Amino acid sequence: MPPHLTVHLPAFGALLRQGAKHLLESTVVPLGLFYLLLTLVGFDGGLIAALSWSLLAVVRRVVRREPIPAVLLLTTGLLVARTVLGLVTGSVFLYFLQPTLQNFLIAFVLVASLPFGRPFIAKLADDFCAFPAAFSKHPRIEQLFRRLSLLWALVFLTNGVTTLWILARESVGNFLLVSTAGSWSVVGAAIVVSLLWFRRVLRGEGIALRWGAPVAA
Repeated sequence: MPPHLTVHLPAFGALLRQGAKHLLESTVVPLGLFYLLLTLVGFDGGLIAALSWSLLAVVRRVVRREPIPAVLLLTTGLLVARTVLGLVTGSVFLYFLQPTLQNFLIAFVLVASLPFGRPFIAKLADDFCAFPAAFSKHPRIEQLFRRLSLLWALVFLTNGVTTLWILARESVGNFLLVSTAGSWSVVGAAIVVSLLWFRRVLRGEGIALRWGAPVAA
């Protein structure tokens, strides 16, 4: 990558909308459907509703030949395992214990992917913003993604320990409210730190970051 390069990324508002879309599709809507059907129909109805939404989201993208976000594949695969466990045991505690433990699994995946060409977090970042190939292969950018992997592994470890403690003490409703608000607060803070870190590394390499498409001459 030549020095003093300007990298144009999508408008910040577009990135926020894209991130919110992935978050709603993979996490918020399935969780909301589960709790709604849990109160109206019962535990099994909540399980089936949440899983059906995620599977339909994947099938819709396959039919339309659209790329499937890594975060959607990850959450859907884990949701399948959770649903099977919930249907077999009928235990709400075990159903929510599994996603709590998934925080530790994701932290492990982030660390385990470090020796490979592209860390897992770099592939997740592509779901929210498609970086130019030359930019992604820049040595400093690759090093940044490895360090961000460690940061996010710590975030997921923190969330795992916190939600495990809340699950053991609170009811289902309180658990969903407190754990979701707490987890998103930690994740939001980590996103801000990641963006500031990202911008600082670019400036150190003489790379200018511009939000929005370049203006035509």
